[in-house]
Amino acid sequence: MSDVIELSAQTRDRVGKGSARAARRAGLVPAVIYGDKKDPVSITLEERVLVKQLHQAGFFSTLIDLDIEGKKHRVLARDVQLHPVSDRPEHVDFLRISATSTIHVEVPVEFTNEEKCPGLKAGGVLNVVRHEVEVSCRPDQMPHSLIINLEGYKVGDSIHISAVDMPEGVAPTITDRDFTVATIAAPSALRGKSEDEADEADEAEEAEEDEE
Repeated sequence: MSDVIELSAQTRDRVGKGSARAARRAGLVPAVIYGDKKDPVSITLEERVLVKQLHQAGFFSTLIDLDIEGKKHRVLARDVQLHPVSDRPEHVDFLRISATSTIHVEVPVEFTNEEKCPGLKAGGVLNVVRHEVEVSCRPDQMPHSLIINLEGYKVGDSIHISAVDMPEGVAPTITDRDFTVATIAAPSALRGKSEDEADEADEAEEAEEDEE
């Protein structure tokens, strides 16, 4: 299940563009906490601490405890606005959650047993269609990732969401179809060989027809 990281924040009494610019000049990033049928709370976080977390994998699928003046607010990061030139974070939206909340979150996909995959051993290529899959679950059930076992898959096989062993209490939000997560594609060399063989077969058939 997902770990919980802790970040310190301060309440922001003033809101608006002027206040936000002043916060950024001071090395802070404006943010807001919303949701769970409670009033929004405007806050700021230290930019250097936030940037460090942004560079970690799975930031948007990690539970965060925001410590605001000794009171902790459990949240999920929902959106980070970046400066169009510098890519520095300019604003963050945090969704407030409770233990009983049902959340929708993008979870990264990981692959195991590549060495036991006949398709890859034959020269096939793993073509990842979805690097992340949106799932619904309670916060305490949120997985780090969805693990896909590649053992037994051959060239040309597709791996559908139904083949993924979902953790207890976790379900994909797309329920109307068995969508593809990845495929084992033939390498271009093999495709080229197949095309050459097909051309040779066509030529042989044409030659036989001419003789007749």
